[in-house]
Amino acid sequence: MNRIITIGREFGSGGRELGRRLADALQFAYYDREIITELARRTSLSEEYVQRIVEHRPTAAFPIHVGRSFYPMVNPMWEQGQAVYQEQHRLIKEMAAASNCVIVGRCADYILRDMRPFRIFVYAEMASKMRRCREKGEDAKAMSDKELTQHINDINRGRAKYYEFYSGQEWGGRLNYDLCVNTTQLDLAEVVAAIAKLF
Repeated sequence: MNRIITIGREFGSGGRELGRRLADALQFAYYDREIITELARRTSLSEEYVQRIVEHRPTAAFPIHVGRSFYPMVNPMWEQGQAVYQEQHRLIKEMAAASNCVIVGRCADYILRDMRPFRIFVYAEMASKMRRCREKGEDAKAMSDKELTQHINDINRGRAKYYEFYSGQEWGGRLNYDLCVNTTQLDLAEVVAAIAKLF
């Protein structure tokens, strides 16, 4: 069976970088944005649209009709979100079956639970997340501290709702992971070296 590492991460915590470095150190395949690109190709949707779908919990509309019963109406957005998730589910299983790999986000720890991946969750204090965001992106540099904090919290809320919707588990809850890493005061290269030794 292939060795699989999944990484859940708070926005701005350095989880994506940690995942890439870990894959390089172990010479494992690395999947992150590649999943979005392949999903877009398979579903004929734009990458931006697929990214929005996989970062937010789907919302179903169940309007009340005249009378005493509830009749759910067909909701194309709901159905499309479900179709993208199902395709993502298939794709992640294919990737994990193909080789040793590191997969970032996208409920991979839950989707691959039968394959017993090593599940990592990466988090950090807000000041650290803000600093990393400003180092990585021009958009973040133009935001006030309040705006950037709101932006980070919004993204993480979306990730939490998405994860909890599909897995029924708490996103970031320590019982759902094999290793939780607070990167606030840590050098990512040292963290990667330490985790790589486990493998």
